[in-house]
Amino acid sequence: MNIKKAEYIKSSVSLKDYPETINKEFAFVGRSNVGKSSLINTLLSRRNLARTSKTPGRTQLINFFKINDSFFMVDLPGYGFAKVPAAVKKNWGNIMETYLSSERDKVIFLLLDIRRIPSEEDMKMLEYLEYYKVEYYIVFTKIDKLSNNEKFRQLKEIRKKLVFDNEDVFFHSSLKNTGTTEILDFIEEKLNN
Repeated sequence: MNIKKAEYIKSSVSLKDYPETINKEFAFVGRSNVGKSSLINTLLSRRNLARTSKTPGRTQLINFFKINDSFFMVDLPGYGFAKVPAAVKKNWGNIMETYLSSERDKVIFLLLDIRRIPSEEDMKMLEYLEYYKVEYYIVFTKIDKLSNNEKFRQLKEIRKKLVFDNEDVFFHSSLKNTGTTEILDFIEEKLNN
């Protein structure tokens, strides 16, 4: 897929604030600091379209980006260890749940840091997506941080919690741009079906 145009449209909290749908959407969800905004920027070949931060919990709203005037990429708030008040965390959960349970035609990319065993929050998100029959795909991020041997060992540990085949997941590094083409080709395929 060739990204010719990418623009920030709006940030939303509630369903009534979402932009009108134009096609299937691709939303990115995962723990705080797992690399959602970095992945979006890498896919779009933009440096700062989606705001990134070393501080967990930077994304606090649902951010919509219109791509090639034909579909949206959606950056969802992170969950997990962000240093924010409990009330704010609860609100993020409500914001995400509203989007995930909406009738919008969407595909979810669940991002997991390959260096970490999936957390309780990750497992709850997977259960939620399965329960509501939301179409989702796993993207392992930060793969540049591990050698091939470490990656192999880590995937073995992760498989003690999750069942998947390597062909059914994506491996991505924003730093080295690994996996970007595969994800963009997948998005193009989904849009054409």
